Amino acid sequence: MAGSRSRNASPFRGAEEDTAIISTRGLEAFGRKVTTTAGHLMGPLADPSASTHYQNAMSDLHKQLRRPNLQRSVFSFAKTTPTDLVRSKLSTSEIQYRALTYLPDELLKNIPEDENAYSLFQGFQATLPESSPESKRHRRRISRGRKLLDDDKSESETPPTLGKLKKEQNSLNHQLEMMSIRKNMASSEIREIDNKIANLNSMRKIVLDRLAGLEQEEALLEHDILDVENRLEDAQEQLDDAEAMAKTLKAEDEEVIEDPAMDASFMSESIYEKLPSVNTTPTRPKRHKTIRRKSMPILHEHFEPGSMIRELHAHHDVVTALDFDVPFGTMVTSALDDTVRVWDMNAGRCIGFLEGHTASVRTLQVEDNIVATGSMDATIRLWDLSKARYDPQDNRINKDGDEDDDPLAFGNPEDGEPEPPAGSMADCPLFTLEAHVDEVTALHFRGDTLISGSADKTLRQWDLEKGRCVQTLDVMWAAAQASATMGSNEGAWRQTGRLPDASADFVGAVQVFDAALACGTADGMVRLWDLRSGQVHRSLVGHTGPVTCLQFDDVHLVTGSLDRSIRIWDLRTGAIYDAYAYDAPITSMMFDNRRIVSAAGEDVVKVYDKTDGRHWDCGSGVTAEEDGRHPAIVEKVRIKDGYLTEGRKDGIVGIWTC
Repeated sequence: MAGSRSRNASPFRGAEEDTAIISTRGLEAFGRKVTTTAGHLMGPLADPSASTHYQNAMSDLHKQLRRPNLQRSVFSFAKTTPTDLVRSKLSTSEIQYRALTYLPDELLKNIPEDENAYSLFQGFQATLPESSPESKRHRRRISRGRKLLDDDKSESETPPTLGKLKKEQNSLNHQLEMMSIRKNMASSEIREIDNKIANLNSMRKIVLDRLAGLEQEEALLEHDILDVENRLEDAQEQLDDAEAMAKTLKAEDEEVIEDPAMDASFMSESIYEKLPSVNTTPTRPKRHKTIRRKSMPILHEHFEPGSMIRELHAHHDVVTALDFDVPFGTMVTSALDDTVRVWDMNAGRCIGFLEGHTASVRTLQVEDNIVATGSMDATIRLWDLSKARYDPQDNRINKDGDEDDDPLAFGNPEDGEPEPPAGSMADCPLFTLEAHVDEVTALHFRGDTLISGSADKTLRQWDLEKGRCVQTLDVMWAAAQASATMGSNEGAWRQTGRLPDASADFVGAVQVFDAALACGTADGMVRLWDLRSGQVHRSLVGHTGPVTCLQFDDVHLVTGSLDRSIRIWDLRTGAIYDAYAYDAPITSMMFDNRRIVSAAGEDVVKVYDKTDGRHWDCGSGVTAEEDGRHPAIVEKVRIKDGYLTEGRKDGIVGIWTC
């Protein structure tokens, strides 16, 4: 019967069972014969019947081996794997049970320590669905109703049996126990989620460090590309000059050969006239090729808004202007200490000074590698930072000569940081624009057009290709003309009588786009000019104090004033779209696609998020009381793609994510 059950439970069934299935009965008989034969071989030789029995056993064995079914069974047995042998002796249910209950050794070795007060079965029991909350409330109401009915019953009636009360007590205790188990399971889930969050934060920091390293290598690669392109351009110019010189010499030789009878005086005159004009005619300095970065840094976008990236002890006096090209790129700052510094924001170090102005710089703009600075010496200077003698590959070498392993390089630069090498910016000056007769307080350039505003009450339009002034706009005269044209005093110069600062700049801010020019002045007016006609196209009235900053896009114009307000204008209608009031005068303002940031006489930057309409503060003053510090007032702010820089009255420049 055992052999029969084994054959019926075997999973190997085919068309020819005698070749695929091992005959257990035949194998048992064959085994008995082999065992008997071996026993007789090892038995005592004194037995006279041993040899006869051995011969009989061997003959029986040969008979069995001549049977084809047994031969096939033995051959199949030799080919069958041990797994198939074991499987053939197990039922299907037993195989399924063993598969479900099998645990590998690695899993058994890594069983976590059990800190739970409840067993796995109790947790499973607690997860079984119970009745809905409505039915629970209904059951409680029924219970209260029964209690009231029981109270109304007469004393003659029999009380509830002891068994029912114990059963109800056990049920309630069980529910309470299940509730405790559910609470414990929820608490365990929270701890597990906290552990996962901690692990994810660790992984995020690792990936963030990797991203910082990639962006640093990317910046170095783009610097190398720019250097190679500039050298290629220089080599091409030298080749063109050599070819032109060769053609000139060839033409001179041909002239000499064609006219050999010229006298000495005529030859001398010809040679004199053909001398190169480099020594007699000044030429503009050669401008190297400048490129916009092909890829923008995105590292700051992965930090929490309001996180400090770096603080720079940039100057020893009030910061008057600052601007930068791209996040983690190049920044230029100026202050009342009469210095203009160029910074590598990725490394947090000064890479040179822009020297040439004879007074403090009041306004500046950085666009790609070109910098324009307007000074109290009434001049405007242009600089090409691509000519700076500075290798960004030395960023991560500290003063001990070791490589800095921190690609983010957050924090202050080390004390005693050496000054940049002298003359690192010696080749950067392009040319100087001189026409104003008083300090330059505002400028903006786009393409080859630069607009400057001065305390001499004029705006000047400059052609950067030719390096000269092409148009002068008299603000007072234009205001009078606009007033006469409109027949009202809307365009006239207004005396607000509420100036918080009588020394406010006459021209507080300008911005140009093609032939459109926006200008904010000390009378609180914002005038929109048409550079083609030199006339005021529209005047925006609303501010009651000098306009200190402005910026426009395709639809809106945002202005900040010393009247402690920021106003948003609709350029299509000229009406006020929105306005925000602050506790102090607005000295600087800028916006990007999402945020408007402003300096409003506080130690923080005031931020307005346009997407969700939220106002919040960013800067060192947010946590000043907790840290026991007293940051200085913020004077200037700039923001691009969520990367915020702010300059303070004590000369410190802070860099933040916003």
